[in-house]
Amino acid sequence: MNFLIINFFLISILLLTTFYIFKTTSLISIVALTGIFTLVCAAIYVNLDAVDVAFTEAAVGSGISTILMVMAVAKLPEGKKNQLLNLFPSIVLSVSIVIVLMLIIANLPLLGDPNAPIHLHVTPEYIKESKSIFHIPNVVTNILASYRGFDTLGETIVIFTAGLGVIVLLTSNTLNRKTKFKKKVKKNEG
Repeated sequence: MNFLIINFFLISILLLTTFYIFKTTSLISIVALTGIFTLVCAAIYVNLDAVDVAFTEAAVGSGISTILMVMAVAKLPEGKKNQLLNLFPSIVLSVSIVIVLMLIIANLPLLGDPNAPIHLHVTPEYIKESKSIFHIPNVVTNILASYRGFDTLGETIVIFTAGLGVIVLLTSNTLNRKTKFKKKVKKNEG
């Protein structure tokens, strides 16, 4: 019951945030709201016991993406920062995607259903092979270390690459300012 209440609360926050994203006309406010949106998505993943996905969503979606969008908005000319284009195509596309996703979700098995395909085909093999093949007594550790090792490695590479990209962007901006300053100094001296 608590699981449903928490999910209902988090989804309500998502809907409220989405409403304000569409209503707001300031680009910096939209950037902040999308950062909040992805952080709430990470909380939903934690509530669904997908902590590795939540970590990636929080780091890349809420952290690094928000920083990059703030930097992009900061580089816009002053008059362009508060102008938005027609949002109607975006709203139509978003609503269409939501409808398709809702149709897909309606056909998924219920959460925790023992007759779901994953519980009938994959899970028994994982439990059986956990001790005999990999010699790892904990089934969850076995799945994360052996079966999902490349997935976890991929998530780590994504986070590392995104962090490296932000560092490069931040240092290149600083280097550009230093180069411009040195050119001004040389120009004034000469």
